[in-house]
Amino acid sequence: MIRPARPEDQDAIWAILEPVIRAGETYTLDRDMSREAALAYWLSPNHHVHVLEEDGQILGTYYLRTNQQGGGRHVCNCGYMTHEQARGRGVASRMCRHSLDLARQLGYRGMQFNFVISTNEGAVRLWQALGFQIVGRLPGAFEHPRFGFVDALVFYQDLTRPGSGETA
Repeated sequence: MIRPARPEDQDAIWAILEPVIRAGETYTLDRDMSREAALAYWLSPNHHVHVLEEDGQILGTYYLRTNQQGGGRHVCNCGYMTHEQARGRGVASRMCRHSLDLARQLGYRGMQFNFVISTNEGAVRLWQALGFQIVGRLPGAFEHPRFGFVDALVFYQDLTRPGSGETA
């Protein structure tokens, strides 16, 4: 079940965020970011935060927010993280589909992922399978802790297209 995050979910959300932040391989967050700062970022009042819960355990979390203001406010952005123990079980796919539905309900016309690390091959494949297009490449824009400077990708999906968000 995917549901809005609640205050009592903070420990479970931190258990998901911390290993991803510490690894420094997929998000542009400081690897030494504190629990308080990470939760404040993820649970920002400007974010719609959800969790995917199965059998009382939170396996993943995502946020949805307006990507830009003014003339760009009709495009949203999301961030997704899956618990280490739940990877490969379709958690990110389910959260992305949920976020696409939520974005449409909230009146967004597009969804953009601003900075997908090119070495995050699972995410790149998943976003493409869910109908996102690579619309930009930022050469060497991310300093990966193992691979050095790698590209970041910009993904976009037009939410006004019938059938967008469906797997091929």
